[in-house]
Amino acid sequence: MEQPSPAVPGPIPSQGPEVAAAWSAILAALRLAGMGHLPEIPSAFAADAAAGLRPVALTAAQALVAWSPEAGWAVAKAAHSDVRSVLDLYLPLLPRYPGQSITLGHLGQSLDGYIATSRGESCFVTGPENILHLHRLRALFDAVLVGAETVAADDPRLTTRLVPGDNPVRVVLDPRRRLPADHRVLQDGAAPTLLVCAEGLAGLGRPGMAEVLAVPASDGRLRLDALLQALHRRGLWRVFVEGGGMTVSAFLAAGLLDRLQVAVTPLLIGEGRRGLSLPAGTALGDCLRPSCRVFRMGGDILFDCEPIGCPRGGRSNPEPALARVC
Repeated sequence: MEQPSPAVPGPIPSQGPEVAAAWSAILAALRLAGMGHLPEIPSAFAADAAAGLRPVALTAAQALVAWSPEAGWAVAKAAHSDVRSVLDLYLPLLPRYPGQSITLGHLGQSLDGYIATSRGESCFVTGPENILHLHRLRALFDAVLVGAETVAADDPRLTTRLVPGDNPVRVVLDPRRRLPADHRVLQDGAAPTLLVCAEGLAGLGRPGMAEVLAVPASDGRLRLDALLQALHRRGLWRVFVEGGGMTVSAFLAAGLLDRLQVAVTPLLIGEGRRGLSLPAGTALGDCLRPSCRVFRMGGDILFDCEPIGCPRGGRSNPEPALARVC
């Protein structure tokens, strides 16, 4: 039996005072959860210009977000329709207690499944609304992670400069230490930065202002499970895998993504760098079919998928989770 297609709501608003108040409330809820200062009973909060949130009655007309120890954060019933989609997209990403881990992957791709042209042009496949979304995700996570190919092709800064919110720790996967140290993410000092390489290569010197983190590897592939454990030991519980396609695919194939977001833009590239790439299934029943929520971002459609489950070769596989990143 086919699953019903998810309905596509109206576009997510990207600016305006009500959106700004909603985003401030989301950041305040994140801080409360991180400090463990959450009520032990179901509660509601309204937007507050000074602190972001203030407690109100569950039935209060000004209630914006709701909290439940069992279910976590949700949109309050009284929340204005203009900001409900913003709250609905980001509130499920917030932790319910300090140290709760989540690993989220995101890709922006064309209608025909490419994230860049054959020459590597990828700025920008998706529209400005999705770029803004990426900056919001960075603000909600402890670490933002990309592969060396993404740094080499795009020279990203990986900061939250488009939105209020703290910059995350920047994590660059460079198993063989092939990246030159002149990339902005390694030089600008805008946020703490980790360059992750295979064990045995940490002694090649410090790449710019980045710190070197060596993790176990096999045949040039990083152990992704060991990498996540190393990040968690540093208190980086919330990891946003921003790209590129090979890196997000490696985390997905290893069963290490708790959530996957794919933004599809009305663009046909024809040939180029593919987005997701997983081991081929012999039957449709073997393929992943995650539950998805769907959001409009300008002309793009965002599929917010969870739970991901364990694809072939994932966590149920006794072999270590290895990264196929360059």
